[in-house]
Amino acid sequence: MSKKEKIIVNGTEIILFSHQKDDYISLTDMAKFKNAEATGLVIAHWLSTRYTVDFLGIWERMNNPNFNVTEFGNIRNETGTNGFILSSKQWIAKTNAIGIIAKPGRYGGGTFAHKDIAFEFASWLSPEFKYLLIIEFQRLKEDEQRRLSIEWNLQRTLSKINYRIHTDAIKDEIIPKIITKEQTMFVYANEADLLNVALFGKTAKQWREQNPDSEGNIRDYASLEQLVVLSNMESINALLIRQGLPQSERLVQLNSTAITQMQSLVSNREMKKLQ
Repeated sequence: MSKKEKIIVNGTEIILFSHQKDDYISLTDMAKFKNAEATGLVIAHWLSTRYTVDFLGIWERMNNPNFNVTEFGNIRNETGTNGFILSSKQWIAKTNAIGIIAKPGRYGGGTFAHKDIAFEFASWLSPEFKYLLIIEFQRLKEDEQRRLSIEWNLQRTLSKINYRIHTDAIKDEIIPKIITKEQTMFVYANEADLLNVALFGKTAKQWREQNPDSEGNIRDYASLEQLVVLSNMESINALLIRQGLPQSERLVQLNSTAITQMQSLVSNREMKKLQ
């Protein structure tokens, strides 16, 4: 479980978090709209309806290979009978469901559901509440995309700035003093591809051949983490060039650096906040 976000819907504060790259929304917070003193009962009443059980069964079969279909059938047969009530913990324990999560903790705990399921719960609470929830959820996602775009563009710019340090080292240490412009460009491109191979595992030409319909180049499609590493690698390669290391040795060092730094960035909490 990773980052948490909050939205306000009709005066109700609702927590969201990202779980296995999907958005989960607090049903406990949403239930406060109907009865702030008995949120568990509100959720249980919703879970106990035939429509809800059928919807959850469809969702789990489509998204959960470990869904216990036999137990689901038993639960479905009981819906509508006298005294039947289904809690979120019972649903999870009996069916091995993943669409609903019971998260412990006094602060930020409660019952969470995948956004597909949470929107269905919102419909049961109130059509107006569901509409406002969708609006706020979309606004949050748009804000996240804007932040990511800004950070990506900034890192792409830094990468281009660092590239000047890289090309200066190439010019001073590798390129002979009297060669043609075409020969100079070949050397620059060759060193740029050294970084591409170390980081992306392919040259610019190989990427274009694999992506003939894509505009731009391989670096325009890099992730934020890859752009951070690329900026670092440009500075490192410039230093290695000035130290006189041959290209074959530099490639090994740069590839090792790329692997180490990517592993660090992928698990870095601050980087995840940007995404």
